[in-house]
Amino acid sequence: MPAISIRKFGRLGFDITDMGFGAAPIGNFLRPIPEEEVGAMVARAWDAGMRYFDTAPYYGHGLSELRLGNYLRWKPRHEFVLSSKVGRVLRAARREDIEFKPWVDGAPFKCQFDYSYDGTMRSFEDSLQRLGLEYIDILFIHDADVFTHGAEMQKVYFRQAMDGCYRALHELREQGLVRAIGVGVNNWEVMLDFMKAGDFDTLLMAGRYTLLEQESLDELLPLCERRGTAVVIGGGFNGGILATGAVPGAKWNYAPAPEHLMQKVRRIEAVCARYKVPLPAAALQFLLAHPTVASHVPGTRTVAQMNQNIALMEHPVPAELWADLKREGLLREDAPVPASG
Repeated sequence: MPAISIRKFGRLGFDITDMGFGAAPIGNFLRPIPEEEVGAMVARAWDAGMRYFDTAPYYGHGLSELRLGNYLRWKPRHEFVLSSKVGRVLRAARREDIEFKPWVDGAPFKCQFDYSYDGTMRSFEDSLQRLGLEYIDILFIHDADVFTHGAEMQKVYFRQAMDGCYRALHELREQGLVRAIGVGVNNWEVMLDFMKAGDFDTLLMAGRYTLLEQESLDELLPLCERRGTAVVIGGGFNGGILATGAVPGAKWNYAPAPEHLMQKVRRIEAVCARYKVPLPAAALQFLLAHPTVASHVPGTRTVAQMNQNIALMEHPVPAELWADLKREGLLREDAPVPASG
């Protein structure tokens, strides 16, 4: 299949590339990325045809937005789609007073959760300033989930987000400052709650629809399909294990993978090996087969990693591979799969 193609963005129908640039790593996730490497990656993404870029205030405490805006603000604004997020407000602080983890050498701002109406508006305005852009195409409510807050506090933040963020996002969309509003979280069950509570144009699913996990096929993705809600996939490698395979220390959700998932990935790897297909090629190409999925945004730390992802999307995957995965109970029967290539 071609590495990068154009798709319509759900019911809104504007164009988006089906592979985007995930800008979390350039917030210096886990370790610093040199400025020249950031510039080279954004340039390579643009030259490869990527026209979708995803960032957030949380990524590097503003550093990702600052860096991405530095390279995008001189591009014709109508030629690319940009998404960012709300749910945190950044406040200037001395570096020695900031807990950056998992970021390293972030921008000098403290992050504070704020899902209120006023906090959403401030977050949006601050993002425009950091990016140096006049509007943001897609704005997601960020991390109002159990993964981030725990079960009890998530209930509190969910209510705040529906009372505050949701109202603010509607106003920004009506004013033409945002084209699409959505939710970006790490639990598909929480996405389903948001979809039942409101009417969202899009979801950013972080690691919850992958070659390893398809529980969202039960109710969430069918609801998205009925409503014309566009899905963007983040974390398509499940935090590492679908990129590395079941090697010692393999990560799932950025933590050591449990043994039952290691065993499942080994079996998936064996099927891929049968057809001489790299596991990460099957993992990335699987994402785009579902009709609700408009794009995916793999994060990269180097130009070499980006080139590798582009090559993986172009690697031929025979239809028999998908059939074998289903036959062996490694992929759900109702999971859409790519056409053979």
